[in-house]
Amino acid sequence: MTRETDIVVDEAPVLFEERVAANGMRIGVATLNAPRTLNGFSLPMAHLLLERLQAWADDGQIAMVVLQGAGEKAFCAGGDLHSLYQSMLAYRAAGHADVRANAYAAEFFDVEYRVDFLIHTYPKPILCWGHGIVMGGGIGLMSGASHRVVSERSKLAFPEITVGLFPDVGGSWLLQRVPGKAGLFLALTGALLGPGDAIHADLADLHIAEAQRADVFDALLQADWGSDHEANHGRLDTLLQSFASDAPAGPLQAHAGLLDTLCAGDDLPAIIERIGALQTDDAWLQNAQKTLAAGAPGSARLAFELQRRAAGADLATVYRLEYVTALHCAAHGDFAEGIRALLVDKDRTPHWNPATLADASAAWAEDFFISPWPADQHPLADLGATAAERTVA
Repeated sequence: MTRETDIVVDEAPVLFEERVAANGMRIGVATLNAPRTLNGFSLPMAHLLLERLQAWADDGQIAMVVLQGAGEKAFCAGGDLHSLYQSMLAYRAAGHADVRANAYAAEFFDVEYRVDFLIHTYPKPILCWGHGIVMGGGIGLMSGASHRVVSERSKLAFPEITVGLFPDVGGSWLLQRVPGKAGLFLALTGALLGPGDAIHADLADLHIAEAQRADVFDALLQADWGSDHEANHGRLDTLLQSFASDAPAGPLQAHAGLLDTLCAGDDLPAIIERIGALQTDDAWLQNAQKTLAAGAPGSARLAFELQRRAAGADLATVYRLEYVTALHCAAHGDFAEGIRALLVDKDRTPHWNPATLADASAAWAEDFFISPWPADQHPLADLGATAAERTVA
């Protein structure tokens, strides 16, 4: 095991280790290390991960990578919203009109999306252990891993409608791959998914009991890793399957037909009206209704329009689209107000603008998709579609 000094390791936003397997090959282990903030994904974390993942990809002695979170509560509960909030306040106080002028937000989303895209297209196996809370930016990290594990305590969601954003980090691409119309329902309601539903939604691959994590990691060190990436993928498949167990189906599966009916068609106001008018005693559906009713109308519109615009696009194109939209949200959308109400003042009374879905029309949303760069000068222009991207089954 490779370590720096204890002080550096304890304070580092991400802990990196290289564990030596029985045959001499190494396993890279990256641990998000901010348990007090539920491993909220910060800009320093993003820079560190990008650099080390690229180095491990090029290191012939690294057979595979493990990505996990410190503490018992969360793999990663989302992005570092407090720092983004301060950058938005400064941007607006300065009277900027150019969305590129918020340098912090521009850098944050740039590096975050690069990390996520690298994971999606990584040549070596990546095992992501998605324990506890996995939301927003946490799903962005986990979704591209070749082997995505959830345990009995895993709770996944895209809750961005509660803070005036939209399901980014590739969410416009990921949620289209949820069976039926349920992806749109998840975007509009931030509904929680347990392990069985996360696997059904193609946001995870395997369910393994949390108590077995140490045994899984010990088994990784005994595996006969080699230099052939494809063979290593197969070895990891076999190893994890030996620990996996079935996870019970959750409400996403139980209500699949209902969700398809609720979210049918291309009329967003009608979809939202059907969800709100639903008469049900089901707690999961009731919570979804409440979240949608209290959420930002503009976020609902942006999530809906982004899924339409992302249809058929490759992952790199979707990241570029989401990047532009995220910067507009930071510049003149409800993002700052949502963070204020939820995390800063904690009054939970956001003043959304637009205040109604009628005002958050498709025409209103158009400004959020206007890029300030020509296509070849987009900051993420160098992201390219590769064969490693997941394809629709």
